[in-house]
Amino acid sequence: MIQGLIFDKDGTLFDFRRSWGGWALSLLDELADSPAQRAVLAEAIGFHPETVDFAPHSPVIAATAPEIAAVMLPHLPGMGLQRLTDRMNALAVDAPTVEAVPLRPLFTVLRGRGLKIGLATNDTERPARAHLGNHAILDLFDFIAGYDSGYGGKPAPGQLQAFARQTGLDPARIAMVGDSRHDLEAGRAAGMVCVAVLTGVAGAAELAPHADVVLPDIGGLPDWLDAFVPA
Repeated sequence: MIQGLIFDKDGTLFDFRRSWGGWALSLLDELADSPAQRAVLAEAIGFHPETVDFAPHSPVIAATAPEIAAVMLPHLPGMGLQRLTDRMNALAVDAPTVEAVPLRPLFTVLRGRGLKIGLATNDTERPARAHLGNHAILDLFDFIAGYDSGYGGKPAPGQLQAFARQTGLDPARIAMVGDSRHDLEAGRAAGMVCVAVLTGVAGAAELAPHADVVLPDIGGLPDWLDAFVPA
């Protein structure tokens, strides 16, 4: 039986495009001095301002803030990496995250089953806690880790291994739930069951080879748990 669930945040709990498109627009507006520079910065992060959408290769999907900042930095003369990263993180705290499904009812059901619940994100921990708090689910999590929490970032398995240690669960009894290959690769490396969802940018064809199951969204987890049979 599955005894714990550890979730990615953006693209999993929250619809990726609707949540982070506005953040990307605000970031470009703040950083760019001209339309030409705005276009170059948008291309660097794989963002299409005209459709408020992201390319499949966009680093915003799964990279950490310093990694995203690093691809923009060559186009921002005089801007240091730490300064840019700090500004991106400050904007992320106020990003208007949009729930992929109604979260409080779902997580109340999952906790009612006795499951331990964790979060592993390549965002920083402070915005992650703010986003969970904004949607009234912070109290339902046993573990929260960002890339800056001391366990590294995905696709390395450090965050997931820390969740297993802190909850005392066998990794084989935990499911990693995410919308990107980074999430699923971290889950595999940690020895966990891997659940892919389609509320991010990646499609089923990309995710299926790395997942034990592909669900439309996390709302399908209770039924999947009911039917789950270990391999």
